[in-house]
Amino acid sequence: MIEAVIFDVGGVLIRTQSRAGRETWAKKLGLDAWDFEHLVFNSDSGRQAQLGQKSYQSHWQWLGEHFRLDPADLAHMRRDFFAGDEMNHDLVAHIQRLRQAGYRTGLLSNYADDARPLWTNVYPFIDYFDGVVISSEVGLMKPDPKIYYLAADSIEVSPAEALFIDDFIENIEGARQVGMQTIHFKHPELARKQLVDLTGVA
Repeated sequence: MIEAVIFDVGGVLIRTQSRAGRETWAKKLGLDAWDFEHLVFNSDSGRQAQLGQKSYQSHWQWLGEHFRLDPADLAHMRRDFFAGDEMNHDLVAHIQRLRQAGYRTGLLSNYADDARPLWTNVYPFIDYFDGVVISSEVGLMKPDPKIYYLAADSIEVSPAEALFIDDFIENIEGARQVGMQTIHFKHPELARKQLVDLTGVA
């Protein structure tokens, strides 16, 4: 029986509605847009930031050095890279209804050390969650099985009592391996329908 719902952040609660800024910079740098995103998020430096092995600021300094950008251009690239991101207001409202219906709610995210201020000041949703597990704070990243157990513990449920929602299939598979029910978040409306079907909360 589902007692709690655990949500990923990037691609779920914060969604990139426009990649125009990223594509513009990728073209300037002579890169494919997806290769550019990979460097920002999944390079060795990006993974170190998400594991808490270096600060997010240090990661962006590395990107500036890698692309040979002066501080002003680096600041513009960083601004433009995230300019198309928006909070998923409909899902955040749904989360509030889940809590009102008695479900516990959790966050489980691969994120650097900017997570808490970002989710408080720019995308204000962190207060709607009973437990928050961030990779940079625990030194683990999805799909490591240990991080799913930490997420369940943070909201005082067993993995079998939790429903986990994420946009990356490898993270979904990791959750399934520890016994969680899952929703692979590919299309917002379909994911919302699945969430309603599994929880009874519309």
